[in-house]
Amino acid sequence: MSKFKGKVAIVGIGEVPTGRYPETAAIYHAIESAKRAIRDAGINKDDIDFCMPTAALYSPAFNTELVTCRVVEELGLKNCRKNCQVFAGGSSSSCGLQMAASMIEAGAAKNILFVHADRLGTGVSMQGGIDLFSTAGISGEWEVPFGQHYSAIAALATTRYKYETGTTDEQLASVCVSNRKWAELNEHAFFRKPLTIEEVMASKMLSTPLRAKMSNMLFDGGSAFVITSAERARDITDRPVYLLGEGGKVTHFVYSQEKDVSRFGWKEAGKMAFEEAGITPADIDVAEIYDSYPIYQMIGFEELGSDPYHHQRRHALPGAYRCGRCRGAHGGGLPAAHGQGRRAPGARCPFRGRDGHGRHLHGFSGDDFRHRDSLRRRAKRWKRNPNRFRWSIPGHAPSGRPAGKVN
Repeated sequence: MSKFKGKVAIVGIGEVPTGRYPETAAIYHAIESAKRAIRDAGINKDDIDFCMPTAALYSPAFNTELVTCRVVEELGLKNCRKNCQVFAGGSSSSCGLQMAASMIEAGAAKNILFVHADRLGTGVSMQGGIDLFSTAGISGEWEVPFGQHYSAIAALATTRYKYETGTTDEQLASVCVSNRKWAELNEHAFFRKPLTIEEVMASKMLSTPLRAKMSNMLFDGGSAFVITSAERARDITDRPVYLLGEGGKVTHFVYSQEKDVSRFGWKEAGKMAFEEAGITPADIDVAEIYDSYPIYQMIGFEELGSDPYHHQRRHALPGAYRCGRCRGAHGGGLPAAHGQGRRAPGARCPFRGRDGHGRHLHGFSGDDFRHRDSLRRRAKRWKRNPNRFRWSIPGHAPSGRPAGKVN
């Protein structure tokens, strides 16, 4: 029996543009994103009875402020009963959404605000950011002493995948090129200039075979969403985004314990989400496969049922995943830049909005702001019927904890 299918809905979402804002405090990104989400939902701020901030990595002091209710105070949420931080790396928004859905279904909360903000672009030095993502979520006993870091981990997965499938470096680069095409459509993206395969291939080699333009960038930003019950959602807005299903799979902490470094837990997590939703990959109108490096998009498409091996090699060419071309198209994650670093595999998250107002709800600052663009707007661009879109999104954790949602 489905746990959440059609029982809860996201009714509002807010974000601030990805960028570098040295004069802007992180709390501004959090508060402004939250205000926009509440305004988008069309509710009064005092209707929020539970605040769920996720972690900020750039500053332990700021993160403690989030834990100790600063967002509630700054927003003046008079009827907020609890403030509780949920953090699971790149799966934080997916896990937060699942926990919020559980609380709403149990009657423990009515309207929950999930919010995240970070300043990884200007709140830490470049070396500080490199050091952070060279050690966070990586075993200090078995990996860090031997030089293991996020790019090396992605390079290992990429090398294995290339060996198994015959995928070329140019095909990997084409994923970045297609992502950039999506980014060009999003006003909140940082990188919006066209990109070519030649430019990707000419960029600095970081960890063979991964190049600089295949990698993360660290930025400032914030995002938030509001979730409530399906019954209240119908009264609040004419464009709710219903949660249909979710799935997850923990695969490892120490990378050497991962049983299959070119597959991870995508397939199992996706299977849970689709079965709960009662749909198949063929029913998905828009798929967003999210992670920090192009290899994980290719693995995600394949393991979640969009592309078998032979399709993967043939489709990973310029334009294959561009706007309106591929049923499962990534929202341009790499060009937007990531507020977090390494991601483990995640489940696909199909979402359906009554008027197609689905948007990427991943709650990480600087993470894929193109994803959160209005699906209604995209539908107009594609000249598609926006009435019953199903939206598929992954959530990834720092090590091996895939999580997924279906709306």
